[in-house]
Amino acid sequence: MANTTAAKWKTWSAHPTSRRLLLSLGVALCLAGSAQAALPLPEMSHSFTSLKPARPASDFALPDLDGKPVKLSDHRGKVVLVNFWATWCPPCRREMPSMERLAQRLKDQPFVILAVNQQEEPDQVFAFTGQLDPAPTFPILFDHNSTVSHAWNVLGLPASYIVDPQGRVVYRAMGGREFDHPEIEQTIRDVLKQSAPK
Repeated sequence: MANTTAAKWKTWSAHPTSRRLLLSLGVALCLAGSAQAALPLPEMSHSFTSLKPARPASDFALPDLDGKPVKLSDHRGKVVLVNFWATWCPPCRREMPSMERLAQRLKDQPFVILAVNQQEEPDQVFAFTGQLDPAPTFPILFDHNSTVSHAWNVLGLPASYIVDPQGRVVYRAMGGREFDHPEIEQTIRDVLKQSAPK
């Protein structure tokens, strides 16, 4: 039966009219795909939700791209943006360059970004970040078993949290963000200002 069907397909697809029809269908599918790809992407949000009261951030120690452990508590005294993400998550991919632009704008401040990857291998993440412009200079950490994301009650990706210098989560955001938007930058500067010594 399979051989008969294959033979019929071979005969039908060899016919000039059939070949033109297949070619037209292929072109139509390509054009439809291109049109869909050309559609503008929805704007990403640029706000965080304030957490009141602030809650203590669950500490963690995770390996970076070089396998060196990085602890959240090592950054006590700084404002920390903790971002949970993965390369298979489209909004995570979109927001990553804006995180680097934010990092560059605040590089003279006591501020650090920790990007916590979920269940992926360093080689895969390294290949992805190598394609970004600008490429991230902040630490990328690996939560291989999602132990940290569970402790932080992460329900979806991306998820971002702002931790104040006292080690408390003061803001959170679920979903993609345009991190270099003035509103987000101002939110972080406000946390920096509130935490500055009097």
